[in-house]
Amino acid sequence: MKFIRNFFFGMRSYYKAVKFIIEHKFYWYLIAPAILMIIIYKIGAMIQKDYVPPKAENMNEIVWYLIYLMLEIAIAILLMKFAKYLVVVILSPLISHLSMKTEKILTGNTYPWDFRQLVHDVKRAMRIVVRNLMWEYFFFVIIFVVSFLGWENPKSSPVFYLTFIIGFFYYGFAFLDYINERRRLNIDESIHFVRRNRGLAIAIGCVYSLLILVPLDLGALFNWSTFSEEPMAVIGRFLLNLVLWICASAAPIVAVVASTIAMDDLVDLKSNVHSKKVDN
Repeated sequence: MKFIRNFFFGMRSYYKAVKFIIEHKFYWYLIAPAILMIIIYKIGAMIQKDYVPPKAENMNEIVWYLIYLMLEIAIAILLMKFAKYLVVVILSPLISHLSMKTEKILTGNTYPWDFRQLVHDVKRAMRIVVRNLMWEYFFFVIIFVVSFLGWENPKSSPVFYLTFIIGFFYYGFAFLDYINERRRLNIDESIHFVRRNRGLAIAIGCVYSLLILVPLDLGALFNWSTFSEEPMAVIGRFLLNLVLWICASAAPIVAVVASTIAMDDLVDLKSNVHSKKVDN
């Protein structure tokens, strides 16, 4: 079955990507997403600190509070979904560069640097992210309603797990599109290509999601206030979250290298007529 074959094909590409990153010393690229994680954490901590929930003391305020709460939940879901895309958008110049560098090593293909092309790549990445985010949220609402009608606890519904698979597909799509753009596929053509290779997209998005959504507490890296009372516990929390921080930081780097390797194995990127060839 093509789906299963492409899924395991994508999973193997992550194993190849880790070896490739170590061999070519690409681990320096982890610095940018690592810093980005800290910035996002600090901003989120400041917003949470300043947030004061509204009070409801009469019927009119209760009604408005419920409306507010529904909007807040909807926005929270969107932000939660967007968090995984946010890294892709902000790091899109770095991800695009790393994908091209990986392809050059694999195939000898090279693409002349062009500022206008860089701007185009960033705009395209944002368009893909917004499109994917809206579709993912659309399917989330439908699945949530079906689960709510059929089960007392919607999240315990087996149907609800489809939201994760759909998310994996769209996250994988975002990374595969960097290669499709260099193949000069427009967005519609890229959509059709990824749909035909759903298993590959889901595999790429699955590992990326698992890495970037590890239960990381960045506060444990900076909070040493109880060190004198429980030094081993503080050191243990620090080391655990340091490892998880590295995993989350590695997510976009490993994902784009895995995507490029997988696409080269799938379509033979050497045959891309839109690239220039250099000796490896």
